[in-house]
Amino acid sequence: MEKIIIEPVWFDSLGAKSSCTLVETPDVRILIDPGIAAMQPSFPASTEKKQEWREEGRKAIKRAGKEADVIIISHYHYDHYFPTDLGIYKDKVVFAKNPNEYINDSQRARAASFYSSICETYGKTNLESLSLEKTKEKAKEMKYKYPDPMAELPIASHKDFGDYNKRRSELFEKGKRWFDGRVANWAKNPEIPELNFPSLKVKYPEDKEFNFGNTSLRFSKPLFHGIEFSRVGWVFYTIVEHENEKVIHSSDLNGPIIEDYAQQIIKENPQILILDGPMTYMFGYLLNRINLNRAVENAVEIVRSIDAELIIYDHHLPRDRKFRARTEKVWNAAKEANKKLMTAAEFLGHAPVVLSVGSQ
Repeated sequence: MEKIIIEPVWFDSLGAKSSCTLVETPDVRILIDPGIAAMQPSFPASTEKKQEWREEGRKAIKRAGKEADVIIISHYHYDHYFPTDLGIYKDKVVFAKNPNEYINDSQRARAASFYSSICETYGKTNLESLSLEKTKEKAKEMKYKYPDPMAELPIASHKDFGDYNKRRSELFEKGKRWFDGRVANWAKNPEIPELNFPSLKVKYPEDKEFNFGNTSLRFSKPLFHGIEFSRVGWVFYTIVEHENEKVIHSSDLNGPIIEDYAQQIIKENPQILILDGPMTYMFGYLLNRINLNRAVENAVEIVRSIDAELIIYDHHLPRDRKFRARTEKVWNAAKEANKKLMTAAEFLGHAPVVLSVGSQ
Protein backbone atom coordinates (compact mmCIF):
# COMPACT_ATOMS: atom_id res chain seq x y z
CA MET A 1 0.00 0.00 0.00
CA GLU A 2 1.11 3.55 -0.70
CA LYS A 3 -1.04 5.69 1.60
CA ILE A 4 -1.56 3.55 4.72
CA ILE A 5 1.45 2.59 6.84
CA ILE A 6 1.28 0.02 9.63
CA GLU A 7 3.68 -0.55 12.51
CA PRO A 8 3.25 -3.59 14.76
CA VAL A 9 4.18 -1.93 18.06
CA TRP A 10 4.09 -5.08 20.22
CA PHE A 11 2.75 -8.60 19.72
CA ASP A 12 2.90 -11.98 21.41
CA SER A 13 5.71 -13.09 19.11
CA LEU A 14 7.92 -10.41 20.74
CA GLY A 15 7.53 -11.95 24.21
CA ALA A 16 4.50 -10.33 25.90
CA LYS A 17 0.76 -10.54 25.21
CA SER A 18 -0.39 -7.69 22.97
CA SER A 19 -1.67 -6.88 19.50
CA CYS A 20 -0.89 -3.16 19.61
CA THR A 21 -0.64 -1.63 16.14
CA LEU A 22 -0.01 1.90 14.89
CA VAL A 23 -1.78 2.71 11.62
CA GLU A 24 -0.95 5.95 9.81
CA THR A 25 -2.81 7.49 6.90
CA PRO A 26 -2.33 10.93 5.29
CA ASP A 27 -5.09 12.19 7.62
CA VAL A 28 -4.74 10.51 11.00
CA ARG A 29 -2.56 8.27 13.18
CA ILE A 30 -4.41 5.49 14.96
CA LEU A 31 -3.15 3.32 17.81
CA ILE A 32 -5.15 0.11 18.13
CA ASP A 33 -5.35 -1.82 21.42
CA PRO A 34 -2.57 -0.23 23.51
CA GLY A 35 -2.27 -2.85 26.22
CA ILE A 36 0.17 -5.52 27.34
CA ALA A 37 0.40 -8.44 29.75
CA ALA A 38 3.12 -10.88 30.76
CA MET A 39 3.13 -14.37 29.30
CA GLN A 40 1.39 -17.26 31.04
CA PRO A 41 3.25 -19.57 33.50
CA SER A 42 3.70 -22.29 30.86
CA PHE A 43 5.58 -19.97 28.50
CA PRO A 44 9.18 -21.27 28.18
CA ALA A 45 11.03 -18.35 29.75
CA SER A 46 11.91 -17.14 33.21
CA THR A 47 9.66 -14.82 35.18
CA GLU A 48 12.36 -12.17 34.93
CA LYS A 49 12.43 -12.36 31.12
CA LYS A 50 8.63 -12.20 30.92
CA GLN A 51 8.60 -9.07 33.06
CA GLU A 52 11.44 -7.59 30.99
CA TRP A 53 9.52 -8.12 27.73
CA ARG A 54 6.34 -6.69 29.22
CA GLU A 55 8.18 -3.56 30.36
CA GLU A 56 9.91 -3.20 27.00
CA GLY A 57 6.56 -3.51 25.27
CA ARG A 58 4.88 -1.05 27.63
CA LYS A 59 7.52 1.57 26.82
CA ALA A 60 7.13 0.94 23.08
CA ILE A 61 3.35 1.34 23.33
CA LYS A 62 3.67 4.58 25.30
CA ARG A 63 6.06 5.95 22.67
CA ALA A 64 3.59 5.04 19.94
CA GLY A 65 0.82 6.68 21.94
CA LYS A 66 2.62 10.03 21.70
CA GLU A 67 2.39 9.81 17.91
CA ALA A 68 -1.31 8.91 17.78
CA ASP A 69 -4.35 11.13 17.28
CA VAL A 70 -6.84 8.32 17.87
CA ILE A 71 -6.75 5.36 20.25
CA ILE A 72 -8.93 2.28 19.85
CA ILE A 73 -9.81 -0.12 22.69
CA SER A 74 -11.58 -3.21 21.34
CA HIS A 75 -12.33 -4.62 24.82
CA TYR A 76 -11.23 -4.39 28.43
CA HIS A 77 -8.60 -7.11 28.76
CA TYR A 78 -5.27 -5.82 30.03
CA ASP A 79 -3.40 -6.87 26.89
CA HIS A 80 -5.66 -4.48 24.93
CA TYR A 81 -5.71 -1.28 27.00
CA PHE A 82 -3.86 0.55 29.77
CA PRO A 83 -6.17 0.74 32.80
CA THR A 84 -3.94 3.00 34.90
CA ASP A 85 -1.34 4.64 32.60
CA LEU A 86 -3.88 7.31 31.71
CA GLY A 87 -1.39 9.73 30.21
CA ILE A 88 -1.48 7.79 26.94
CA TYR A 89 -5.05 9.00 26.34
CA LYS A 90 -4.34 12.74 26.73
CA ASP A 91 -5.49 14.87 23.78
CA LYS A 92 -6.90 11.82 21.98
CA VAL A 93 -10.18 10.69 20.57
CA VAL A 94 -10.74 7.26 22.12
CA PHE A 95 -13.01 4.75 20.41
CA ALA A 96 -13.70 2.11 23.06
CA LYS A 97 -15.90 -0.93 23.52
CA ASN A 98 -19.33 0.09 24.79
CA PRO A 99 -19.30 -0.86 28.51
CA ASN A 100 -23.09 -0.78 28.78
CA GLU A 101 -24.02 -3.74 26.58
CA TYR A 102 -22.53 -6.84 25.00
CA ILE A 103 -20.05 -7.08 27.83
CA ASN A 104 -19.44 -9.68 30.52
CA ASP A 105 -19.43 -8.87 34.22
CA SER A 106 -15.67 -8.75 34.76
CA GLN A 107 -15.02 -6.42 31.83
CA ARG A 108 -17.93 -4.22 32.92
CA ALA A 109 -16.28 -3.86 36.34
CA ARG A 110 -12.93 -3.03 34.72
CA ALA A 111 -14.58 -0.47 32.45
CA ALA A 112 -16.37 1.20 35.37
CA SER A 113 -13.08 1.55 37.24
CA PHE A 114 -11.32 2.81 34.11
CA TYR A 115 -13.90 5.48 33.31
CA SER A 116 -14.10 6.53 36.93
CA SER A 117 -10.36 7.26 36.79
CA ILE A 118 -10.74 8.99 33.41
CA CYS A 119 -13.45 11.26 34.81
CA GLU A 120 -11.34 12.22 37.83
CA THR A 121 -8.19 12.78 35.79
CA TYR A 122 -9.55 14.54 32.70
CA GLY A 123 -12.94 15.87 33.77
CA LYS A 124 -12.33 16.76 37.43
CA THR A 125 -15.65 15.08 38.11
CA ASN A 126 -16.91 11.68 39.19
CA LEU A 127 -18.44 9.03 37.01
CA GLU A 128 -21.38 8.48 39.37
CA SER A 129 -22.76 11.97 38.81
CA LEU A 130 -22.54 11.60 35.03
CA SER A 131 -24.04 8.12 35.13
CA LEU A 132 -27.06 9.15 37.21
CA GLU A 133 -28.72 11.26 34.52
CA LYS A 134 -27.98 8.78 31.78
CA THR A 135 -29.42 5.94 33.86
CA LYS A 136 -32.64 7.88 34.34
CA GLU A 137 -32.85 8.49 30.59
CA LYS A 138 -32.31 4.81 29.87
CA ALA A 139 -35.04 3.75 32.26
CA LYS A 140 -37.46 6.11 30.55
CA GLU A 141 -36.60 5.10 27.01
CA MET A 142 -37.33 1.38 26.93
CA LYS A 143 -36.89 -1.97 28.49
CA TYR A 144 -33.82 -3.32 26.80
CA LYS A 145 -34.47 -6.14 24.32
CA TYR A 146 -31.73 -8.10 22.61
CA PRO A 147 -32.24 -10.77 19.96
CA ASP A 148 -30.76 -14.26 20.21
CA PRO A 149 -27.14 -13.75 19.04
CA MET A 150 -27.29 -16.98 17.04
CA ALA A 151 -29.83 -15.35 14.71
CA GLU A 152 -26.93 -13.29 13.33
CA LEU A 153 -24.74 -16.36 12.81
CA PRO A 154 -26.56 -18.40 10.16
CA ILE A 155 -23.47 -20.27 8.96
CA ALA A 156 -22.31 -21.31 12.43
CA SER A 157 -25.89 -22.06 13.48
CA HIS A 158 -26.47 -24.55 10.68
CA LYS A 159 -23.04 -26.14 10.49
CA ASP A 160 -23.14 -29.92 10.92
CA PHE A 161 -20.70 -31.26 13.51
CA GLY A 162 -21.92 -34.85 13.43
CA ASP A 163 -21.73 -36.54 16.81
CA TYR A 164 -20.91 -33.20 18.44
CA ASN A 165 -24.24 -31.63 17.44
CA LYS A 166 -26.10 -32.78 20.54
CA ARG A 167 -23.42 -31.50 22.90
CA ARG A 168 -23.26 -28.25 20.97
CA SER A 169 -27.01 -27.74 21.32
CA GLU A 170 -26.70 -28.24 25.06
CA LEU A 171 -23.93 -25.65 25.23
CA PHE A 172 -26.02 -23.21 23.24
CA GLU A 173 -28.94 -23.64 25.65
CA LYS A 174 -26.64 -22.90 28.59
CA GLY A 175 -25.12 -20.03 26.67
CA LYS A 176 -28.51 -18.48 25.96
CA ARG A 177 -29.37 -18.59 29.67
CA TRP A 178 -26.04 -16.92 30.44
CA PHE A 179 -26.74 -14.30 27.76
CA ASP A 180 -30.18 -13.56 29.19
CA GLY A 181 -28.55 -13.03 32.58
CA ARG A 182 -26.15 -10.52 31.05
CA VAL A 183 -29.04 -8.69 29.38
CA ALA A 184 -30.70 -8.34 32.78
CA ASN A 185 -27.48 -6.85 34.14
CA TRP A 186 -27.13 -4.39 31.25
CA ALA A 187 -30.64 -3.11 31.89
CA LYS A 188 -30.07 -2.46 35.58
CA ASN A 189 -26.45 -1.29 35.59
CA PRO A 190 -25.79 2.46 35.82
CA GLU A 191 -25.22 3.86 32.34
CA ILE A 192 -21.62 4.85 31.60
CA PRO A 193 -21.93 7.75 29.12
CA GLU A 194 -19.61 8.71 26.31
CA LEU A 195 -17.25 11.40 27.57
CA ASN A 196 -16.36 14.81 26.17
CA PHE A 197 -13.65 16.56 28.16
CA PRO A 198 -11.34 19.34 26.86
CA SER A 199 -8.35 17.00 26.52
CA LEU A 200 -10.09 13.63 25.96
CA LYS A 201 -13.14 12.36 24.11
CA VAL A 202 -14.52 8.82 24.44
CA LYS A 203 -16.94 7.37 21.90
CA TYR A 204 -18.53 3.91 21.66
CA PRO A 205 -18.12 2.97 18.00
CA GLU A 206 -19.65 -0.48 17.42
CA ASP A 207 -21.36 -0.77 14.03
CA LYS A 208 -20.53 2.86 13.18
CA GLU A 209 -18.29 4.80 10.80
CA PHE A 210 -16.20 7.90 11.51
CA ASN A 211 -14.28 10.01 9.01
CA PHE A 212 -11.00 11.89 9.37
CA GLY A 213 -10.42 13.69 6.10
CA ASN A 214 -10.35 11.00 3.43
CA THR A 215 -9.80 8.26 5.99
CA SER A 216 -12.70 6.13 7.14
CA LEU A 217 -12.73 4.26 10.45
CA ARG A 218 -15.36 1.55 10.56
CA PHE A 219 -16.14 -0.82 13.39
CA SER A 220 -17.90 -4.17 13.48
CA LYS A 221 -20.87 -5.00 15.64
CA PRO A 222 -20.02 -6.59 19.00
CA LEU A 223 -18.65 -10.06 18.24
CA PHE A 224 -18.01 -13.04 20.49
CA HIS A 225 -14.49 -13.29 21.92
CA GLY A 226 -13.91 -16.77 20.47
CA ILE A 227 -16.70 -19.36 20.43
CA GLU A 228 -20.44 -18.76 20.50
CA PHE A 229 -21.61 -17.46 23.90
CA SER A 230 -18.01 -17.12 25.04
CA ARG A 231 -18.03 -16.22 28.72
CA VAL A 232 -14.98 -14.07 28.01
CA GLY A 233 -17.28 -11.51 26.43
CA TRP A 234 -17.41 -9.48 23.21
CA VAL A 235 -14.99 -7.46 21.07
CA PHE A 236 -15.13 -5.46 17.86
CA TYR A 237 -12.75 -5.41 14.92
CA THR A 238 -11.48 -2.25 13.24
CA ILE A 239 -11.35 -1.31 9.56
CA VAL A 240 -9.12 1.57 8.44
CA GLU A 241 -9.72 2.69 4.87
CA HIS A 242 -8.15 5.43 2.78
CA GLU A 243 -9.30 5.73 -0.82
CA ASN A 244 -8.82 2.20 -2.21
CA GLU A 245 -6.54 0.93 0.60
CA LYS A 246 -7.85 -1.04 3.57
CA VAL A 247 -6.49 -2.56 6.80
CA ILE A 248 -8.38 -4.80 9.22
CA HIS A 249 -7.31 -5.43 12.82
CA SER A 250 -9.29 -8.42 14.10
CA SER A 251 -8.78 -8.04 17.87
CA ASP A 252 -9.69 -11.31 19.67
CA LEU A 253 -11.81 -13.47 17.37
CA ASN A 254 -9.54 -16.43 18.22
CA GLY A 255 -9.08 -17.69 14.73
CA PRO A 256 -11.75 -16.62 13.95
CA ILE A 257 -13.51 -19.67 15.32
CA ILE A 258 -16.95 -18.54 14.09
CA GLU A 259 -17.52 -19.04 10.36
CA ASP A 260 -19.70 -15.95 9.90
CA TYR A 261 -16.89 -13.72 11.17
CA ALA A 262 -14.49 -15.22 8.65
CA GLN A 263 -16.95 -14.44 5.87
CA GLN A 264 -17.20 -10.83 7.03
CA ILE A 265 -13.43 -10.46 6.68
CA ILE A 266 -13.48 -12.12 3.27
CA LYS A 267 -16.21 -9.75 2.10
CA GLU A 268 -14.15 -6.74 3.21
CA ASN A 269 -11.09 -8.07 1.30
CA PRO A 270 -8.38 -5.94 2.96
CA GLN A 271 -4.88 -5.44 1.53
CA ILE A 272 -3.46 -5.89 5.04
CA LEU A 273 -5.04 -8.17 7.64
CA ILE A 274 -3.88 -8.34 11.25
CA LEU A 275 -5.44 -11.62 12.31
CA ASP A 276 -5.34 -13.18 15.76
CA GLY A 277 -5.25 -16.95 15.98
CA PRO A 278 -6.64 -19.67 18.22
CA MET A 279 -5.27 -20.10 21.74
CA THR A 280 -3.33 -23.26 20.89
CA TYR A 281 -1.48 -23.14 24.22
CA MET A 282 -4.85 -23.95 25.84
CA PHE A 283 -5.47 -26.94 23.54
CA GLY A 284 -7.11 -29.73 25.50
CA TYR A 285 -8.32 -27.32 28.19
CA LEU A 286 -10.25 -24.28 26.95
CA LEU A 287 -9.80 -25.18 23.26
CA ASN A 288 -11.06 -28.51 21.94
CA ARG A 289 -10.21 -30.23 18.67
CA ILE A 290 -13.44 -29.23 16.94
CA ASN A 291 -13.01 -25.51 17.61
CA LEU A 292 -9.31 -25.63 16.74
CA ASN A 293 -10.24 -27.22 13.42
CA ARG A 294 -12.86 -24.53 12.83
CA ALA A 295 -10.31 -21.77 13.48
CA VAL A 296 -7.80 -23.37 11.12
CA GLU A 297 -10.37 -23.98 8.38
CA ASN A 298 -11.65 -20.41 8.63
CA ALA A 299 -8.14 -18.95 8.48
CA VAL A 300 -7.34 -21.12 5.46
CA GLU A 301 -10.44 -19.83 3.66
CA ILE A 302 -9.51 -16.24 4.52
CA VAL A 303 -5.95 -16.70 3.23
CA ARG A 304 -7.17 -18.24 -0.02
CA SER A 305 -9.99 -15.74 -0.59
CA ILE A 306 -8.65 -12.25 0.12
CA ASP A 307 -6.23 -10.31 -2.08
CA ALA A 308 -3.98 -9.41 0.81
CA GLU A 309 -0.47 -8.07 0.37
CA LEU A 310 0.26 -9.02 3.98
CA ILE A 311 -1.36 -11.08 6.73
CA ILE A 312 0.11 -10.77 10.21
CA TYR A 313 -1.00 -13.95 12.01
CA ASP A 314 0.08 -13.61 15.58
CA HIS A 315 -1.88 -12.73 18.73
CA HIS A 316 -2.52 -15.83 20.94
CA LEU A 317 -0.57 -18.13 18.62
CA PRO A 318 3.08 -17.53 19.60
CA ARG A 319 2.39 -18.36 23.24
CA ASP A 320 2.89 -22.00 22.23
CA ARG A 321 5.97 -23.63 20.73
CA LYS A 322 3.75 -25.89 18.64
CA PHE A 323 1.73 -23.04 17.12
CA ARG A 324 3.00 -23.62 13.58
CA ALA A 325 2.33 -27.36 13.69
CA ARG A 326 -1.14 -26.86 15.13
CA THR A 327 -2.02 -24.32 12.42
CA GLU A 328 0.07 -25.92 9.66
CA LYS A 329 -2.74 -25.85 7.09
CA VAL A 330 -2.90 -22.06 7.31
CA TRP A 331 0.81 -21.62 6.62
CA ASN A 332 0.64 -24.16 3.78
CA ALA A 333 -2.35 -22.37 2.25
CA ALA A 334 -0.42 -19.09 2.27
CA LYS A 335 2.57 -20.71 0.61
CA GLU A 336 0.38 -22.30 -2.07
CA ALA A 337 -1.39 -18.99 -2.73
CA ASN A 338 1.89 -17.03 -2.66
CA LYS A 339 0.58 -14.84 0.16
CA LYS A 340 2.76 -13.15 2.76
CA LEU A 341 1.72 -14.67 6.08
CA MET A 342 3.97 -14.03 9.07
CA THR A 343 4.13 -13.18 12.73
CA ALA A 344 4.73 -9.59 13.81
CA ALA A 345 8.24 -10.52 14.93
CA GLU A 346 9.03 -11.88 11.46
CA PHE A 347 7.61 -8.72 9.87
CA LEU A 348 10.10 -6.80 12.02
CA GLY A 349 12.95 -9.14 11.07
CA HIS A 350 13.07 -11.37 14.16
CA ALA A 351 12.20 -14.94 15.04
CA PRO A 352 9.20 -15.43 17.34
CA VAL A 353 10.51 -15.42 20.91
CA VAL A 354 8.77 -18.70 21.77
CA LEU A 355 10.88 -20.48 19.16
CA SER A 356 14.17 -18.97 20.25
CA VAL A 357 14.10 -19.29 24.06
CA GLY A 358 14.80 -22.42 26.07
CA SER A 359 13.07 -23.66 29.22
CA GLN A 360 14.38 -21.72 32.18
